[in-house]
Amino acid sequence: MLIIEAACMVPSMLVSLFYKEKAVYSFAISIVITAIAGFILYRLKAPNQNIYARDGFAITALGWLSVTVFGALPFLISGSIPSVIDAFFETASGFTTTGASILREVESLPKGILFWRSFTHWMGGMGVLVLMIAVLPSTKANAVYIMKAEASGPSPDKLVPKIRQTAEILYIIYIAITFIIIVLLLLGGMPLFDSIAHAMGTVSTGGFSVRNASIAAYNSVYIETVIILSMLISGINFTLYYFLLKKNVKGFLKNEELLYYIGVIAVAIVLIVANIYGKVYSTIGESLRYASFQVSSLITTTGYVTADFNQWPTLSQMVLLLIMFIGGCAGSTAGGIKCIRILLLSKMFKREITKLNHPRAVKTVRINGHAVDEEILSGIKMFFFVYVAIFAAGVLVISLEGFDLPTTISAVVATLNDIGPGLGLVGPVGNYADFSVLSKVVLSICMMIGRLEVYPILVLLFPSFWKKNTI
Repeated sequence: MLIIEAACMVPSMLVSLFYKEKAVYSFAISIVITAIAGFILYRLKAPNQNIYARDGFAITALGWLSVTVFGALPFLISGSIPSVIDAFFETASGFTTTGASILREVESLPKGILFWRSFTHWMGGMGVLVLMIAVLPSTKANAVYIMKAEASGPSPDKLVPKIRQTAEILYIIYIAITFIIIVLLLLGGMPLFDSIAHAMGTVSTGGFSVRNASIAAYNSVYIETVIILSMLISGINFTLYYFLLKKNVKGFLKNEELLYYIGVIAVAIVLIVANIYGKVYSTIGESLRYASFQVSSLITTTGYVTADFNQWPTLSQMVLLLIMFIGGCAGSTAGGIKCIRILLLSKMFKREITKLNHPRAVKTVRINGHAVDEEILSGIKMFFFVYVAIFAAGVLVISLEGFDLPTTISAVVATLNDIGPGLGLVGPVGNYADFSVLSKVVLSICMMIGRLEVYPILVLLFPSFWKKNTI
């Protein structure tokens, strides 16, 4: 993984070289350090080469921590972010596609650093380990445990029998969408460098921008429309795009999670437009423009902004806060709890109500016409419980800062769900620079937990996990 990460730093070094920046030396040093560390670890051969579920969790958690630590080197060595904790926070935010930043101003940063900042989004969007599986010359079948540990959603699908081919298909779709977004943004008059950076941040639902004002800096309805559609597309399960390629249009259009995702977006936009029309914006067109962008950005956990929704009425802010929790579809690059989990939780709730009226009734929970295994349903309930517990713990720790309630709560919401901007001091025009070292560490951990969906990071804390007899 570290050797691959070192190779991924090369494009950023070339960008610095093209713009004749001193940061080129920072990337050269970072590449050497990361590659040497990776080579040393590569030479340490394990007596047992088989990968089981426990190994998948360990590889995922420790791998992501490692790439984050080494990924922070360009920021530190170049002096762009001189603080170790701040550099770790920014890199964790990049790889987890959160988009939360400690930088008060980004436009003065070297182009190479800005490119690396956006490229960490692109690497983390589909998954660092999925990238590793896709490019390795030989990947064992049981590497599926790695993919399961890193994938977003309760049950990732294998598109084809071989796990490496599945990873390759996903990355081909990912690269194709990235390229299309770049072309569309160029057609809208966005500069090439900006187009590439924003395409990487959009397809990965990351949200790092090369402009201080984010997408609002361009003030273009066309660019906003392209990014809205691109964010929504990136928030859909990428497996469904494979269905389309296989001409299974019916399977795509009748997918229950997709319909739920579209429904939530439509309801949220209608509520916010009705709430801000006449109060914030004088026309329906303006209200629809800004409501559509912010709903699309926050439900897909991208975090780009075109308006300061801190100034919107309370109802609109609450709607945005709720969709931050929901997030996108499983198997997408979006964060959040995921639509499929919310949908299945609602179906389980409906089943329990039915049992109260008909105690002897045997009713299975079904999704897309198929019965859902009770083990998966149990796992979703446990995930939700642990998620709420982590959220509560995070809020308690951040409350030590003494910030206002919207800032405290939304900072945890925005990092745990990998969104970026929240409300209050961490709103669209704010950042996380004023948080203490403790809070930045806790919020960085929240980003990791949110991206890896709780378990891979948490299991490392249990001593029983490290015992040899643990399966």
